[in-house]
Formats: sequence, C-alpha cells, structure tokens
Amino acid sequence: MKWEANVRKVTPYVPGEQPKCTQMIKLNTNECPYPPSPGVAEAIAGISTEELRLYPDPEVGELRQALAEYYGVTKEQVFVGVGSDDVLATAFLTFFHSDRPLLFPDITYSFYEVWAELFGIPYERVPLKEDFHICAGDYKRENGGIIFPNPNAPTGMEESRELIEDIVGSNRDVVVIVDEAYVDFGADSVLSLTEKYDNLLVVQTFSKSRAMAGMRIGFAIGHPKLISYLNDVKFSFNSYTMNRTAIAAGVAALKDETYFRNTLERIIETRERTKAELKKLGFLFPDSKSNFIFATHPRLSAKSLYQACRERNIYLRYFDKPGIRDYLRISIGKEEEMHIFLDFLKHYIEQERG
Repeated sequence: MKWEANVRKVTPYVPGEQPKCTQMIKLNTNECPYPPSPGVAEAIAGISTEELRLYPDPEVGELRQALAEYYGVTKEQVFVGVGSDDVLATAFLTFFHSDRPLLFPDITYSFYEVWAELFGIPYERVPLKEDFHICAGDYKRENGGIIFPNPNAPTGMEESRELIEDIVGSNRDVVVIVDEAYVDFGADSVLSLTEKYDNLLVVQTFSKSRAMAGMRIGFAIGHPKLISYLNDVKFSFNSYTMNRTAIAAGVAALKDETYFRNTLERIIETRERTKAELKKLGFLFPDSKSNFIFATHPRLSAKSLYQACRERNIYLRYFDKPGIRDYLRISIGKEEEMHIFLDFLKHYIEQERG
C-alpha cells in the first residue's frame, strides 16, 4: 500500500496486562489496592447531566488552585493533564526541541524512549551503576534535556536530594524533569527545589498513591514560565484535556488528607512485611521506596516464576530486557493478597528444590 510510506511508524509502549478474569491477584500494574477517598465518589455523584452537556474549564482552574494550596505554590506554577503520561508527553513536545540528545537512564520508565522516537527527539540512554543508582557525573555533559523518575521504575530506588540538585544545578541551560509518580510511598520530593531552579519540572500523578488510575489525573509543578510554555502547547492541540468528573474527583481527593495518609501507611506497612518475607525465601531486591518491589532470586528463573504465578491467576510484571530479565516487579496488594502470593512462592520454591 503506497500510503504506508507516509505513516509514522513507532514501537509502542506496552502497558501491564489487564486480565479479564474475576478471581485473581493483580500485582503487575502498580495500582493502589484500596479505593480512593469516599469523598471522590460523592463528588462524582454530584455531577449533573446538565454539567456534562457543557465543556469543562479548559484552564482546569479549580483543580490547579486546589493543588497549589495543597503544595504551597501559586496556581501559575501548576499544570494538569490526563494522567502523568499526558503531562510528560506534553513536556517532551514542549521542552525537548534540540539537536542535542535527551538523557535518561537505560533502566527506567520505557515510555521515555517511545515518546522520544515518536516526536523525533534525539536521545541517549545513560547506564545506571551496578547497584541501579544514577551517577550524577554522567549527566554533566552536553545535552538537550534530562528526565528520570525518582523513585525509579522499575527498580523502586530513590536518589538523594543532593544528587538531584547536583544534576539540575549543573544543567541550567536545559529543562530537567523529575518524574515523581511513586514519591508518596516513602521518598523525598524535590518539589521545593522548583523555587530555586527555573529549569526544574516535577511531575506527579493521582494514579498510584491517590488510588485514581482509572480517573487519569496528572500534574506538574515548576516555574511559571515553564507552565506557560506547557499551556501554549496544550492549547495548540487539545484545549479540553480534563473532563468535569475528573476535576471534581481530583479536588475531593486532595481534601481528604487523613484517608490519604492512612492508605499510604497501610501500603508501606505491607511492603515492609513483604520485603521481610521475600528475604527469608532468598530473594534479593533494591530498597524500594515505591508501591512495588523489584526482586530476583539467585536460583530461580524470573520468567518461569512469572509464568507459574500467571497460571495461578497471580499477575506480576516481567521485563524481558537486558540487565533486568532476571527480575520481577511485584506491586503491593492488600495484606491478604500478599499472604496468598507468598504462600505460593514458598510452595513453588519447595517444588523447585525437589
């Protein structure tokens, strides 16, 4: 077909499997195991059909103001989008427009490479150290921008505030994006550094810690000039990115701080108990500050274990990629789900020992 010569061809991002079975333990997509605040359901129920007839606020003023108040910044420092993926994709289009390469870790969120390919952005994947940490010196060279998650995905490892500031401060001529999708699970946010560095953009999401992956709410905080440029690009292709229901739900979620903190505490406690049990079974893993554990076992094939779990309707995430194909990413589920999963692991290991 001749028209195919004009088609933009890319290798797409592959999301975690979304199985349709009813009886399963789903530990493969880092979703929150608990529902969002009850106030979210009330806010959604309060949206009338008359409101749905109308376009939403293109500036998403109510949610931006709520985020500004929550994080102690001005509304002009806040950008929102349909999940952090939408925010990040807009940021790629906006800030990474250079002949010099965009830099990001070689083991990281795989969407970065997809967006770079899609938008024709030159890039380099910078190797992590053997312990999966970033080396700040590797980012002190000519580049067209920098992006990395903190904590990293899929390793769950946190980089220090000092290292991040070193990278940002050494690259004042480009935009540095820190993707904090998992920061609420025990890591230190660098949001306050946006007051010091006008080239730093921090991106977060409601999908993980606020249990709203199905609602798609993401946001960025940075210098007002950065946010202004993001809005220019947003309004150039889609003015109404966030619907009325999502706006109302997002505002409601921010109001219930007690529920939010209690949910985080439950997940972190379960994560730490799961770490202890995995260690007893011989698993090795970095010290996760996220809602998942990136684990390997010296005597077990990660791929075989992944398949064995899947046959029992226990879904984990396996990445068949260099450097990490011996690892499984295990999302933290409810306490009872993790008990079932750990019991299966004990049985599987006993069978393998034969």
